[in-house]
Amino acid sequence: MPAHLKRELDRLKKSVLSLSALVEKQVNLAVVAVSQRDASIAEEVIAADGEIDRGEVDIEEDCLKIMALHQPVAVDLRFIVAVLKINNDLERIGDLASNIAKRARKLANMPEILAPFDVIEMGKITQHMLRNSLTSLIDGNGELALEVMNEDDTIDEMNREAYRKIKIAIVENPNDIDGLVYYLGVARHLERIADHTTNIAEDVIYMISGEIVRHPASDR
Repeated sequence: MPAHLKRELDRLKKSVLSLSALVEKQVNLAVVAVSQRDASIAEEVIAADGEIDRGEVDIEEDCLKIMALHQPVAVDLRFIVAVLKINNDLERIGDLASNIAKRARKLANMPEILAPFDVIEMGKITQHMLRNSLTSLIDGNGELALEVMNEDDTIDEMNREAYRKIKIAIVENPNDIDGLVYYLGVARHLERIADHTTNIAEDVIYMISGEIVRHPASDR
């Protein structure tokens, strides 16, 4: 690999690390804002969404510039393609964290309603998936990426269980319907974050092996 290309790829990796750290922080704070009914933390998450958007644009421009100027091939090209796709997933995760924070802000400004499901545990598993997917990217660890993909089923089941519990709570406590619907949104957004995290893991496997696993043969 030419030295100038290596420098550009190293810089790109650092940019992705920086953006992923910010996104991970946003998800954590959004969950805290919900669990602690803290409007100020929610506002912090919402305000930082623009920084994630700018980071996504910068990384995309860097990827396109590297491809145009250096014409990378093989694993280097797969890395850049993976970063382009992962970059988009990170931006969407940032949007979802902001959406969770907006619901946390609403919940903080109404009479307390207990969450019908374990927000902290669902958030913890989602954050664990996100952290491992990004670690698998930086380390080129396909086994860790597969672990992330397998965890997605756990979050899907937690989301279905949250829906069932919230539906029952709405019937039993119709006066709390607004707050319960906000909690439903929280669960749904955490499930979507897990989906995007799974996308990242799938792109890591593509980067390492060149194999596209997003649509297995059995699904065709």
